[in-house]
Amino acid sequence: MKKVIYSAALVASLIGLSACGETEKEKSKDENIETSVNNEETTKEDKKEDISSTDVYFKDGEVKIEDLSIKIKETKVIPVGEPGNEYGQKPVFAIWYDTTNLSDKDIDPITSWMAVFSVIQDNDPNAVNKLNVGMLPDQNHLDSQMESIKKDGTVENSIAYELDDLETPVTLVARQGLVGKELGKQDFEVK
Repeated sequence: MKKVIYSAALVASLIGLSACGETEKEKSKDENIETSVNNEETTKEDKKEDISSTDVYFKDGEVKIEDLSIKIKETKVIPVGEPGNEYGQKPVFAIWYDTTNLSDKDIDPITSWMAVFSVIQDNDPNAVNKLNVGMLPDQNHLDSQMESIKKDGTVENSIAYELDDLETPVTLVARQGLVGKELGKQDFEVK
């Protein structure tokens, strides 16, 4: 029963965060671009909007979107039976990260991560191989992964993904919310 409630809450939170996909600045920017194209001129307002779009990014292990930022602090492969993967059947790629709430919205570390990142191990020539979430690699985060983060507050969390092999790098793909535009990719070695 707890799993059903947890799953329903997670889905509801992910849907809420997916609304973060297109910011008011982007909507305004799109409108300004259409006006500029129609009038064949570029205004100072368009240039201001272009500069503000750099506020949304994924680089050097950090993603920032309108409502939150996530900074990857550490990654490592944990073999089966080792602390952090005691009960798994596959080695896992574990990630420790900080989530900062930049808004007044109800944001928690795990929902934020799931709304922003897809984790892929590109070892299938025919299909995208999204990795399955494994067990929580750090028991210190058992109670904090669903904590509501205060505005400008930061909470640490961790997550693990089951690896299909120990040779193909893991690729993190960041999006601006569940259905938002892709912000970038970063590869991590698993050796």
